[in-house]
Amino acid sequence: MVGVEQFLYLSDLFDFYGALLTQKQQECLHLHLYDDFSLSEIGEELGISRQAAYDNIHRAARTMQSYEKRLRLVARCQEERKILGRICQELKQIQTPENSQQIASMLTALVPFLGREEVQN
Repeated sequence: MVGVEQFLYLSDLFDFYGALLTQKQQECLHLHLYDDFSLSEIGEELGISRQAAYDNIHRAARTMQSYEKRLRLVARCQEERKILGRICQELKQIQTPENSQQIASMLTALVPFLGREEVQN
């Protein structure tokens, strides 16, 4: 896993398990993932060495992967989103003028789980 895939996977792991990391691991990973800081920049920002930033990020990633291996929260969430996406598409396919209001209500109920853009597409 390299580049964008790794970033998305680590972001998902961080969303689910980030609160279980040490404060320093959270800070390093947040700066790396969301603020796009280099290891040197993280070190400068947090007053630690580049190596310490690297170690914190990799230790955090391993810890979160261990949690995911046991709990499978990210995998389950991704699977649920796929299923809800298919339900959304099927609802749109069966929409008629007669059931339009009911289908629109069901689609609106899916927005918190899929996001407005995905439901509207």
